[in-house]
Amino acid sequence: MTDQPGIVITGASGRMGRMLIQALGESPRARLVGALERPGHPWIGQDVGTAMGGGELGVIVSDDPLEAIATAHAVIDFTAPAATVEFATLTAQARVVHVIGTTGFEAADLKKLEAAARHAVIIRAGNMSLGVNLLTQLTKRVAEALDEDFDIEIVEAHHNQKVDAPSGTALMLGEAAAEGRGVSLDHVSDRARDGITGKRERGHIGFSAIRGGDIVGEHDVVFAATGERVVLRHIATDRAVFARGALKAALWGQGRKPGSYDMLDVLGLSAN
Repeated sequence: MTDQPGIVITGASGRMGRMLIQALGESPRARLVGALERPGHPWIGQDVGTAMGGGELGVIVSDDPLEAIATAHAVIDFTAPAATVEFATLTAQARVVHVIGTTGFEAADLKKLEAAARHAVIIRAGNMSLGVNLLTQLTKRVAEALDEDFDIEIVEAHHNQKVDAPSGTALMLGEAAAEGRGVSLDHVSDRARDGITGKRERGHIGFSAIRGGDIVGEHDVVFAATGERVVLRHIATDRAVFARGALKAALWGQGRKPGSYDMLDVLGLSAN
């Protein structure tokens, strides 16, 4: 059906790229119209379905984002910060919904994304799953309820190919905890502990990162006081939950006003 929104997937050969292409193939509400890879990638010029080891899908993998985005209603992007910022410039020019699952942005990158969001819908989240976004809301509420007698530690685990730490989800949870406490995460974040570090600072939010094997994603938010602990946990066992969430976001963004959104908006959980 040609009236279905056309979606472009960036980083088509990656873990999430493959999963997103599969999710699109199973969706009755959207269609794949483009698959992008970096210049020189061996998939360039191949049908993306064949490149993935299956049947043809009628979409040729390209290294030309300008051409691909021109035909799209939305771009779903789980790549790297530098690439995502470049894609954002093009999606803004084309007024195309840009769903961003990329993590590891610097402050300068985020400013560029904010500028792009003045012209197009940008939906960015450190995690696209329903469960994690509910966990974010719970983290904020618990942080509001428990004072600084409860230390906050965020522990995350991912596969051994993940290149950034803490994870985008861990930082999202940290932001929620800080917001619940009425403080800036930049002022209370404690990420690197090695050697004789001294005692823990009251009110700080600590982060620990585990990398190993094929762990999809595990996040614990620990509120620890003398004599008791409250632990909030989310475990993802199938990367498809992120693909389904990203596709839901791409569809939700159709017809929205330009601006910056997140998955709380998509799921109707935003306080605004």
